[in-house]
Amino acid sequence: MSAVEHIKEIEAALSERPVQRDDFVVASWRRCVEQHGLDPTKPTPAYILPERELRHHQQQAERLTLIARSGLEDLFRQVASQNYVLLLTDAQGITVDYFGDANFEDDLRASGLFLGSAWSEAQSGTNGIGACIATGRAVTVHQKDHFDLHHVPLSCSAAPIYDLRGSLAAVLDVSLLRSPQPKATQALALHMVKTAARRIELANLTAEMSTKWVLRLSRRPDFVDVDPDGALAVDDAGTIIGATRQAQLLLRDPSNSQVVGRSLTSVLDLDLDDLPTFSRIRSTKERCVFLKSGDVVYAHAIAPQPRVRTRRDSKPSKLSGPFAALHCGDWNVEQTLNKAERLAQNDLPIWITGASGTGKERLARAIHSKRDERAPFVVVQCADYPGAELETILFGTRGDDDGLITHARDGVLFLDAANEMSAAVQSRLARALTDDGIRPANGANPISIKAKIISASTMPISDCKLRDDLMFRLGGACLDLPNLDDRADIDGLVDKIIRLAGIAAPKTFKISDGARSHLRNRSWPGNIRELKNTLRVSMALSDDGFIDLEHIPQPVTKAATGHEGHNTADLERCLDECGWNISRVARLRGVDRTTIHRQMKRAGITRP
Repeated sequence: MSAVEHIKEIEAALSERPVQRDDFVVASWRRCVEQHGLDPTKPTPAYILPERELRHHQQQAERLTLIARSGLEDLFRQVASQNYVLLLTDAQGITVDYFGDANFEDDLRASGLFLGSAWSEAQSGTNGIGACIATGRAVTVHQKDHFDLHHVPLSCSAAPIYDLRGSLAAVLDVSLLRSPQPKATQALALHMVKTAARRIELANLTAEMSTKWVLRLSRRPDFVDVDPDGALAVDDAGTIIGATRQAQLLLRDPSNSQVVGRSLTSVLDLDLDDLPTFSRIRSTKERCVFLKSGDVVYAHAIAPQPRVRTRRDSKPSKLSGPFAALHCGDWNVEQTLNKAERLAQNDLPIWITGASGTGKERLARAIHSKRDERAPFVVVQCADYPGAELETILFGTRGDDDGLITHARDGVLFLDAANEMSAAVQSRLARALTDDGIRPANGANPISIKAKIISASTMPISDCKLRDDLMFRLGGACLDLPNLDDRADIDGLVDKIIRLAGIAAPKTFKISDGARSHLRNRSWPGNIRELKNTLRVSMALSDDGFIDLEHIPQPVTKAATGHEGHNTADLERCLDECGWNISRVARLRGVDRTTIHRQMKRAGITRP
């Protein structure tokens, strides 16, 4: 099939004329055009992330990569002789680990079968990894199944890897630069990658839940001890706190597809006290257990391992004061705090990047703590004021009305949502910032104000629409605060929030293993702010200070743009009730200020 014929086939599929392709391929082609705006007539070369961006993705996926490494090496030994390349990507489709023949490195890099390659549908069109992310299931995208002409020589078989609560965590892919024409030739490759993905999920659950009861399940007794279909973990109360994908598919019923969070007795005909009898002491055929549906599976129970206290190989944190208070165990956060504490000693400007709720202002206040205790900390919410009003607030007038820049003398001027400044304010601020300090006014004898400027935004300074001269003046040093979903210290944060809340309460609080595991594996679009509110509600609902799964409120499921469907009157009423304070409206609706501004613009709402 020529390139012209391939493009005509895509056009036919988009016109809903019959084509000889799998349904998921046709659906992906439609997404490529209708959602991602891709053009099949314009081939796009493979995209490899810059080294710095790749390191960030690798750090976030480091734990799973280490767990998967042994299985990946075994799989590559099986397929290397057939010239297959092995890719492990994160949930965004970025290749964080890679196995391939070094003799073909140039060809592999050019084709995107390389470390750091981006394989989301939006980036690369229809492909094995992108389709796997979009559908949540194992697929083979073979040659002309690909949307982009650049990728049509490839054959890719990919399988999803899920975390303990059923969310997509990674994708495992085996690909060929060139393969035989029939798609059926890749059936074995698809089977192998599905098997490897299942085993990685089993290894992940076993490692994560080593101190809990782990129950391995298989439909066949011969495999339950050596290669089970799936596994689940149970806490001391008999609650399922983690499960592999296959275990969830095996145990869910039509009335409730969710397995994690349910009691063991609600999905299997046994309870916590029965688990010791399902050890290897009994023969595999004797270890049968009934599902609620009446079907039989075979089980292997692994007893909890005692917690082992190990000496810390890394040096203890040297953070002090407020910086130490912000550290709960995440290595990346610790590195950011170490850098911030060193930068706090001088007047160099700092730009803090982080999503709403990650603690940008708290970090700014920690930096301010290193100055004289009498030095002011002046906050300017740049998104709350139109350009002219913000300019007056910052610089004051030529009369006696001093601006906030003057009030920040010898202290810290914190510009929140600094990317929201109008062009006029940016121009004025760029002229005012000098090597000797800040000129607060354009009078005949301008004075220099010594103040440290800390700016904050939900996006990196390089992505903000700032004047170049202002960008270089505000971005002396850049600090990044990760999303809570990307942090490894959720347990530490939970303990700290509960401890601080308990100080002000008449009782102390404890949290069950099941509730803790739920919080650890739950998605946190609202970051630390959402975690705090969730725990406050849980503490208010708890009995005698004990927080269990039943006390944890349902998550706020609407994403950052989830309120877009609210009507204009609803938004305007909320603005009126909050006195047109954009920050307050954003907090109430659980979104960023930029989202509120976008909604206002779309609805034609202007500040009175």
